[in-house]
Order: sequence, then C-alpha cells, then structure tokens
Amino acid sequence: MSVYTSVIPSELKAFLQNYKVGELVSYQGITAGIENTNFYVDTTSGQFVLTLFEILKTEELPFYLELMAFLNERGVPSAHPIADRSGNYVHELKGKPATLMQRLQGRSVLHPDTHHCESIGLALANLHVAGQSFYLKQDNVRGAKWRQKTGEQLLSGLNPEDADILQRELADQAESDFQTLPHGVIHADLFRDNALFVENELSGILDFYYACNDSLLYDVAITLNDWCVEPDGALNFKRAHSLCNAYQSIRPVTTEEQKAWPLVLRQAALRFWLSRLWDSKFPKAGEMTFQKDPDEFKHILRARIAESAQLGFLWQS
Repeated sequence: MSVYTSVIPSELKAFLQNYKVGELVSYQGITAGIENTNFYVDTTSGQFVLTLFEILKTEELPFYLELMAFLNERGVPSAHPIADRSGNYVHELKGKPATLMQRLQGRSVLHPDTHHCESIGLALANLHVAGQSFYLKQDNVRGAKWRQKTGEQLLSGLNPEDADILQRELADQAESDFQTLPHGVIHADLFRDNALFVENELSGILDFYYACNDSLLYDVAITLNDWCVEPDGALNFKRAHSLCNAYQSIRPVTTEEQKAWPLVLRQAALRFWLSRLWDSKFPKAGEMTFQKDPDEFKHILRARIAESAQLGFLWQS
C-alpha cells in the first residue's frame, strides 16, 4: 500500500460526491505495502480507506471486492467495501479504478506472541470454511507457472550461491503436485501488516488483492512463514504450534496435507523470495514507496529446508 498516484483535495472531493459519506475533512497517504496507492480518508461521517489500483483493471476487481463483502457479512473480520449512490463498489479516479472501504480500527502487531498466532490461525480457518461457499473463482496469478517462469528469468542476475538455491528449489517444486490437496478461497498474503488488533484481540484482516483459489494449506504456510519466524528465518516452533493447533480446531488438515506440509512451506517462501527479487530488480516509480528485502525470504526458505524433518510435529496436539 504505497502512493504512486498523487491526488489533490479537489479531485478527492469530487470523487466523494459519488458516495453518501459526508464531506472531506482530511486525508493522508499510506506507505506500507507495494502494489496500490492508498489513502486514509476522514469525512464528516466517518473514516475510510481509498484505494487506487495501479495494476488491477476494473473488470478484475469484482472477485476481490465481492469476497470482502461476503466474508464480512459472515463474521470474518474484514473491511466491507462502500457502495456508491448507485450500488457500485468501483469508480474511477485519476484515470484508475478506485474504491472506498471501511477503515478498520486497531494496529498491526509486529512482534506477535502465541496468543496473536492462535487468533490468526482461528481467523484463517474461519475464512477458509466460509470461502467454500463463495460464488466467484479466481486463479492464482502467482502460482506454479508464475514461480517457474519468474525464477528462470531471475537466475542469470543472481550470485552463484543464490542461483544454486533457486535452481534446486524450482526443480524440487516442479516435481510436486498439490492439486489433490483441499482447495478453496485463500487470502494469499496474510502477513502481520495485513492484520489489526485492538487490545490484543484481532479486529480485522486487510488487503485481499492477492486472494484467489488455491490450496488451503498453502495459505496456512504463507501465514506461518511470517507470523512464526525469528529474525534469521528460523521457525519459532512455539508460536507455529499455536497457529496450527488453532487452525486445526476449526478445519482439521488431512493426512495428505500433513505429508505435503514441509514442501508447501518451502513453496510459500519461494513465492515471496521471487516477488521481492523481481521488485528489487524492476522497481515501480512512486511518490512514496516501500520495498521489502528479498533476503528475508531467502533465509526463510533455507531454514525450512533445514527444518524439514521437524515440521510434521506442528500438527500434533
């Protein structure tokens, strides 16, 4: 959530006339994240988040916005998009599709404990269960084909050690097929900065713009690889066990999922190592941008490889 597109007060005031949200009081850019332009917007009737989509097109947005509304209406803590005077979720601002969203209260927890990990495990399981009845589908644009293609494109620009790690991991992942694992709607980006807590209780899940249909276990792996790691990438098994136990209390994982777990954790680490490498090599221009360190997920991938024999114990109560 960076600021790539500037918006002046008169433009925002005109945009807000499409909604029943009162008059503009103030607004400010949000620097966290890397994909879209975001602003906090305060009006005389409430607090909102304005998003201008830098990559997604208007016709691509219904899946994400309808999903957020669907989950919100079923008790999953997520922001509900604001409908305009005609009942639409999407308008245009500065030549780009834009939407107005509820602003959830709370703050991200950057140093989670077992309680936070338990809360996020429960919420993720509830999201997966509710998502089984969601009526739209979306392929994972950063799935297996993307990982293979992106990895091959990046190889020549890496140092020999990193290139060797990447080449070996691409080969291992290419030999695996997770299509028979339970699938459904996944968040696909549930990092610590995409969840809010109020007084130690989860108040909201943010940023559904990577949501798609894929392996449910893959979503757990993405989440665990951020919430349950030490600074060097090693797994904090106490926090990880709390997350997995909480998740399994809502949606028990299958025997097949437990067998696939070590490699799925590596797959999740690989996906974010590749995307961060790509962004560092081909940065987007922006007024206020935030770029994340690719090495963080290289270290996580190496740690998951080293810890492979221990990872199955996470699903034991």
